[in-house]
Amino acid sequence: MRAGRAIAATAAAALLLGACSSTGSHSRAGAERMSPEARAYLSEALDLLQQQSLNTAKVDWPKVRAQAFAQTANARTPADTHAAIKGAVAALGDRHSRFYPPAQETEVDADPATVNAPTVARLDGGIASLTLPAVNGSDRTYAEYVTRGRAAVAGAEACGWVVDLRGEIGGGMWAPLAVAAPILGEGPLGAFVTPGGKRSTWSIRDGVPYLDDTPQASPDANSSDAAPNPPVAVLTSQATGSAGEAVTIAFIGRPATRSFGQHTYGVPTGNDPHRLSDGAVLLLTEAAEADRTGRVHEGPIEPDETVDPRKDNDPTLAAAVNWLSRQAPCGKG
Repeated sequence: MRAGRAIAATAAAALLLGACSSTGSHSRAGAERMSPEARAYLSEALDLLQQQSLNTAKVDWPKVRAQAFAQTANARTPADTHAAIKGAVAALGDRHSRFYPPAQETEVDADPATVNAPTVARLDGGIASLTLPAVNGSDRTYAEYVTRGRAAVAGAEACGWVVDLRGEIGGGMWAPLAVAAPILGEGPLGAFVTPGGKRSTWSIRDGVPYLDDTPQASPDANSSDAAPNPPVAVLTSQATGSAGEAVTIAFIGRPATRSFGQHTYGVPTGNDPHRLSDGAVLLLTEAAEADRTGRVHEGPIEPDETVDPRKDNDPTLAAAVNWLSRQAPCGKG
């Protein structure tokens, strides 16, 4: 779901103003049969999709808008247009945007019954493994996830780290980045990139993740940094998606870092929620994601070393540990 709460999204520069207000291009006769409330609601949703979607340039908007208004020709209420809005969201083709009607909008920030917090395990040779599960919910949930995760990292003295993202299927990206911050180290990590080319930078400053100049977590005075610049092996799977892919990207270009496993799910994009007048929520993909080298990632992210996970005894972890054991300071060289 959400890769991050704050995305500096801008309208695509090449939008045609006539298409944005296109009651004339979406079957005038059908629109005139709609109630003013339903017509205004559907227009608002379609305008938002057209103006802010990452994929707006790939969509035939006159066709999409005409189909939406034809489908809702007799709509009297906003609810009568929900199916058409879902169809327009599907037409974006980004595999990440979602529409939540009012009855489902609580799913966007719903707190889990228990927080599935990060865990740290000690492996042979002074190596530690940090498992970052997906997290989504309110500020309270994110805060608990970060507090427990940072305490686990601070309690491990390791010469090298495995960062396991194979179960990071998406949700909030900033909490996992806050937990991994002592391992990632200080400085730029990546960026959101809008269709117009505007970049909003992710970074770590004093152990806190930032989006441009805005902190995305609170400082943790009780945690200590990991060993300076430890070698890191990142594990990914085909389930690693959305926020999990953002964390994967944050490690790309980091010195002494190598990834293992399978390619990721393939939605390395940033979403932003928009609440409509009836309480429904459009969770809209508005930005691509770039790593610290400036490369924008589209689709699944391939690991440095592909490992077949179907073999016994976790071959992905074994490959990662084998590589780490040969790196300084874990290895002799």
